[in-house]
Amino acid sequence: MSGVPQIHQIDRLDLHFAPKPWPFADERRAEIDAFFAEQMRLKPSMWNGRVLMLHRYEIAGGVFHGDYLETDYASFSAWGRWGRPEAGIHDGFGAAALLSADGAFLLGRMGEHTFNAGHIYFASGTPEPGDIVDGKVDMEYNVRRELKEETALDIDELVAESGWTTVIDGGLIGHLKVLRSKENAEVLRARILTEIRAEAEPELSDIVIVRSPADFDEAMPRFIRTFLAHHFTGR
Repeated sequence: MSGVPQIHQIDRLDLHFAPKPWPFADERRAEIDAFFAEQMRLKPSMWNGRVLMLHRYEIAGGVFHGDYLETDYASFSAWGRWGRPEAGIHDGFGAAALLSADGAFLLGRMGEHTFNAGHIYFASGTPEPGDIVDGKVDMEYNVRRELKEETALDIDELVAESGWTTVIDGGLIGHLKVLRSKENAEVLRARILTEIRAEAEPELSDIVIVRSPADFDEAMPRFIRTFLAHHFTGR
């Protein structure tokens, strides 16, 4: 992965569903199908649903404008696993940056049955067709849904900071929404773990507390470490 991630403070997201063909998915269909068949053999719980990928964007006047197309998860996951080669799209998604009352961020470690097993993320997920409302991709709804699915937390019990912190790292564009809890980190972690351990097959295997750069882990993608460094040190 080359280049230095860029950080933008964004006031508002203006995201539209503007479907168009994605040549990568058609031209490499046989390779993609073979790749995903192997992934399903290794992790049978995976399924080839539909996802949205960003094919155009610009930032102007504090607003992130973008257009999304629809494709299959197999094509999206193959593109990501193959290093996100230039293919006319970006992985543009939202993430819930959960911040405790005592100033720590809480992230989840992905379970062994998931595609990104062992990686440490904020609650997040690739937008889906169900996130489209009146022709627009509703990233706030996406973040609400992913937070609930992964941690069992309801976003209404948290205080959302205005705007978004957008990290652009090559083919990846993460829109992070800081959500403040009234609970301290250890209490919040214990509560989330109780909830997810009651699930038959939770998406997360653990909750990781990050209080400073000393807690950074190589299992955290670069865009997350960039966001956290920006928060903790202003760089």
